[in-house]
Amino acid sequence: MPTIAVLDTGICNLRSVTKALEAVGATPRVVRSPAEMAGGGAGGLVLPGVGALRDCVAALRETGLDATVRAWIASDRPFLGVCLGMQALFEHSEEGDVTGLGIFPGRVVRFQRPPEFKIPHMGWNTVQFVQPYSPLAAGLGSEGEAFYFVHSYHCVPADPALVLAGCDYGGGFCAAIARGRMFATQFHPEKSQAKGLQIYRNFAAVAG
Repeated sequence: MPTIAVLDTGICNLRSVTKALEAVGATPRVVRSPAEMAGGGAGGLVLPGVGALRDCVAALRETGLDATVRAWIASDRPFLGVCLGMQALFEHSEEGDVTGLGIFPGRVVRFQRPPEFKIPHMGWNTVQFVQPYSPLAAGLGSEGEAFYFVHSYHCVPADPALVLAGCDYGGGFCAAIARGRMFATQFHPEKSQAKGLQIYRNFAAVAG
């Protein structure tokens, strides 16, 4: 199983992510700068994040890791974004009027739901993969699997073909994206027990 670089933007739940990768047999390596990334040996790259997107994107730009992420995805090397790590890939977010990395066209918008749907969307919800043959969905049920979410904003890709999975919370929204060997999830696999570990296991297999 491969070594997988995990980017530390200062607002990541690093311990949960690295423990999940270790649990599936991968070797996580925390990276805080392009120089550390250039150390070599990583077969995959994970960008996790919790909290405010503005802080996540600012940290990437300040360290120069934004260029690392762009180059990695452009070369179709195995990449996994988690929560803010997915939102950061798009052009713009309503959360703080933030300009994202712009790797993919699209927006991040706040949930607009009836009062009975509490915001943030927090807890377990069923995710259905619309690209059932994606390697990230290997070993997961075609009728949907439950994953853990914590978010007030969701991604709206301009290209529907980018959507890997959807979820419903008073209306459908994009729960994951994929293109080539780039994957990203709005939900937290590291908080999603066995099915979440399957996501990391599948990503490690791609990275290997």
